[in-house]
Amino acid sequence: MKQRQQKKLSRHLFEAILLGDAARARTVLRAGADPERGDGEGTLPLYEAAVSGRTEIVRLLLEAGASPDAESSGVGAEGTPLCAAACWGHAETVRELLAHGADPGLREDHGAGRSPLDWANAGPHPETAALLIAAGAAPRTETV
Repeated sequence: MKQRQQKKLSRHLFEAILLGDAARARTVLRAGADPERGDGEGTLPLYEAAVSGRTEIVRLLLEAGASPDAESSGVGAEGTPLCAAACWGHAETVRELLAHGADPGLREDHGAGRSPLDWANAGPHPETAALLIAAGAAPRTETV
C-alpha cells in the first residue's frame, strides 16, 4: 500500500480511537490500516486505545495484529498498553490485553520503569491490581 494511503488510514484510525468509534476503527482496519503504525510523535494506536479504556477498539487492534507489549514513544504517551490501562484502572481493557498475551510483568522504559502492577497500585486501582496478580504479576520489592 502506498505511503500516502497508509498515512491517511492511520490518521483515520487515530480519529476513531479518540472518538471511541469502534465501528469506524473496524472499517479503517479492514481497509488496510496498519495497527502498529504510530502517529507523528510515535504514539501507537494500541497505547492510545488502552490509555483511554477503549476495550472494543483494543480488541480490534489486537485481532488485526497489534503487539500487546509494543512500547509507545509518543510525547506524554510513552509506555506499554498494559501499563497505560493499569494506570487509569481500566479493568476491562486490562483483561482484554492479558487475554491476548500481554506480559503482566513487563516494565516500561525498555524494562527499567514501572510495571503494570506498580501503576495499578499507585492509582490505587485494586481490581486492576488483582487482575494483574492473578495473571502472574509480582509486586516490586524496592521503592519506585
